Amino acid sequence: MSSGWKTDMPSQPVAKLLWVMKQLRDPHTGCPWDLKQDFASIVPHTIEEAYEVADAIEHGSMEDIKDELGDLLFQVVFYAQLGEEQDAFDFNAVAATIAEKLIRRHPHVFAQQQAESDEQLAAQWDAIKQQERAAKGKQDDSVLANIPVGLAPLIRAQKLQKKCAKVGFDWPDAAPVVDKIHEEIEEVLDAVQSQTGTHDEVEEEIGDLLFAVVNLSRHLGVDAETALRKANNKFERRFRHLEQSVSDDSVDLRTLSLEQLESYWCEAKSQLKQRD
Repeated sequence: MSSGWKTDMPSQPVAKLLWVMKQLRDPHTGCPWDLKQDFASIVPHTIEEAYEVADAIEHGSMEDIKDELGDLLFQVVFYAQLGEEQDAFDFNAVAATIAEKLIRRHPHVFAQQQAESDEQLAAQWDAIKQQERAAKGKQDDSVLANIPVGLAPLIRAQKLQKKCAKVGFDWPDAAPVVDKIHEEIEEVLDAVQSQTGTHDEVEEEIGDLLFAVVNLSRHLGVDAETALRKANNKFERRFRHLEQSVSDDSVDLRTLSLEQLESYWCEAKSQLKQRD
């Protein structure tokens, strides 16, 4: 990088970010870590950044949301730089593609077509996506087409169920879903207690149970991924409170019995109840 790099740096924010990315990937003066990366290697970082955006939104700090959105935007810029280096696409092409897609998928906004209900909007959206797949020569006509295998399992389970529900493959309400959960719990216990039950069989039954719980979540209008994330956060708050209480009592956590730990846990639940 030249000694006058500050004078070369654009002032417009997006141009500045793209310029910074190019410097990081400069084969002579760039960052060694950034130069080692490829499309596959940064995928875990992209997923992590998306979850950090969700966490910032959940905790409600606008400053944190802004910061985490910047980290997520950097992931897009990184992919765009890799695409440009391979003469495949650049950031402008990515931006143009999504703009055109959004215009195409919202004819009720940009083409003066009428859509009177959420159901009509959803049907219109699916029909347009199907037309896009056909235009690309994709022949998968399944209701489950276009659900990425790489989605987080809870999200994918909910999407699979939602797609099937659109064609009537669904229970009418939550009651039979609850019955199904009880049935799946019994099958887990049978697999565990069976003399011939294998680890794979137990794993399969637990998977069925989790899938049924996601189905109940969907029927009750709850996003399973969000619900579990909040439950994780609540558990962590309570356990950290338990640790602090044990420390305040000058006790080694590992020396406590399960009954003693349960007492500390109940205290933590009571103390943090209003926050949760």
